[in-house]
Amino acid sequence: MKKILSILAISFSALMASSLTAAAPHHDDDRGYNGPRDMQTKREYRDSENNDKRFEKRRMREERGVQRLQQLKWQEGYVMPQHYRGNSYKVDYKDNNLEKPSRNEQWYKINNSYILVNTDSNTITSIVD
Repeated sequence: MKKILSILAISFSALMASSLTAAAPHHDDDRGYNGPRDMQTKREYRDSENNDKRFEKRRMREERGVQRLQQLKWQEGYVMPQHYRGNSYKVDYKDNNLEKPSRNEQWYKINNSYILVNTDSNTITSIVD
């Protein structure tokens, strides 16, 4: 009986030792790779570099656009740029002694000029300095 118990104990301990070694983490330190976590930090760094470059390009493009819009020469018949179609540029004709606009027209104040725009086609119909 002692022999059977000792054989069972030895075989059980051998089985446990083999399962523990199989479940141990595998490290590939020789190649400098630390698993998915290392790849994620590399990806985040690369993405942050790309975001910085994209942000800088966008900022430069917006600055060029603002400079170009400030240099516009307003003329009747031209289409008003979308940048100026917001509510912050709209003015009331009564407050600024302007003629009453027709049904599909709106006054805008841009660069110290009052511009009457057709709201259907966004074309400039009149300019008052």
